[in-house]
Amino acid sequence: MWAYESVFYQIYPLGFCGAPFENDGVLTSRILKVKEWIPHIKKLGCNAIYFSPLFDSDTHGYNTRDYTKLDPRLGTNEDFADVCKALHKEGIKVVLDGVFNHVGRGFWAFQDVLKNREGSAYKDWFAGIDFGGNSAYNDGLWYEGWEGNYDLVKLNQWNPQVREHIFQAVKGWIEEFDIDGLRLDVAYCLDPDFIGALRRFCDEQKEDFYLLGEMLHGDYNRLMGDGLLHSATNYECYKGLFSSFNSMNMFEIIHSLHRQFSSEPWSLYKGKHLLSFVDNHDVTRVASILGNEKHLPLIYGMMFGMPGIPCVYYGSEWGEKADKSQGDPALRPSFDEPQWNALTDLIAALAEAKKNSKALNYGGFRYIVLTNRQCIFARETDGERVLVAINADENSYTAHFDAGCGQATDLLTGQVHDFGGGSELPPYSVSFWKMER
Repeated sequence: MWAYESVFYQIYPLGFCGAPFENDGVLTSRILKVKEWIPHIKKLGCNAIYFSPLFDSDTHGYNTRDYTKLDPRLGTNEDFADVCKALHKEGIKVVLDGVFNHVGRGFWAFQDVLKNREGSAYKDWFAGIDFGGNSAYNDGLWYEGWEGNYDLVKLNQWNPQVREHIFQAVKGWIEEFDIDGLRLDVAYCLDPDFIGALRRFCDEQKEDFYLLGEMLHGDYNRLMGDGLLHSATNYECYKGLFSSFNSMNMFEIIHSLHRQFSSEPWSLYKGKHLLSFVDNHDVTRVASILGNEKHLPLIYGMMFGMPGIPCVYYGSEWGEKADKSQGDPALRPSFDEPQWNALTDLIAALAEAKKNSKALNYGGFRYIVLTNRQCIFARETDGERVLVAINADENSYTAHFDAGCGQATDLLTGQVHDFGGGSELPPYSVSFWKMER
């Protein structure tokens, strides 16, 4: 699967392109801005893009009006096909947000229900419709909203017509845009039978079509595995990453990784590939949540070094700040142009190391050195072993352990490292040592 050897770049298109929050219906080809950023994305080392919602919606994209039509605030279907063609020409895969648990109140079939009530041919498309009740919008009927949000109308996943409508939309996206995968929004709300049917359908449409699910808690294996999702968002380690640095307690993240990926028989996700991230469009940017700005390069080093598929959120590669308390629009801004600094230099080096290392793409996980402020862990496959070493302290640290060889090459700097007499980790440092056999 191509995704397991990729580095993702996440774009929230409505924000990235500077679209108005409310859908004004004015056709503006803003999505073409993505083409201007392709050189930056390539230089950063990302070879796949995950686009947050970009189909016609009421406001923020997750309240869909029409699965078959690009949001007019972004442009036409032809505009997005042009963007996808340009990305594919540069070897960049395209993954779209599949928002299939709910739609917006402006969704054409729900509008028909509001108009025709019991006489609507689509009354069974939505969950919990009760014509004897009422909603917060005083519709004279009640329906289920996602987590109590009644601007997000829950679909009836078990209705064959709903499934057929969604599946045909996906088929259209593959045919029209040649997309390479889907990220399923709130996958934890979707029924395993629905996901299994979607997987079978997508496998028939395109070889190596990637399915990623948004999972927040619980056992991700409930929806991930043969015949289901290929991958899930690793929210457990998202929290563990910043928390470990802020509390100076590397035990938190390392023990999570050990529980998830070690060779122990009870390891939850051994051999699987979760999506790794330090922030995204829904959470405070990592540069705003870390207490020590010198930990910013280190948290990216940890994220790229641990098992999983790294994903970088647009703007965070140069340390952009934004807090969730400022509201979602603050997390999803438009930048006139990309920036480049020491952090982007490091992320580019991390990306190249990750993409070109079998051990970093497929290796297991074993920790070797662990203190509150330092950790060294091994990623190993047949024929290759990489040690990821992080020192989050302001002082240098000498680690004593059996490296199993005398020398290694740092994949980030190209420097040769000699393990004789212990390994000194400079202050605030990250190294990817490829061991010499």
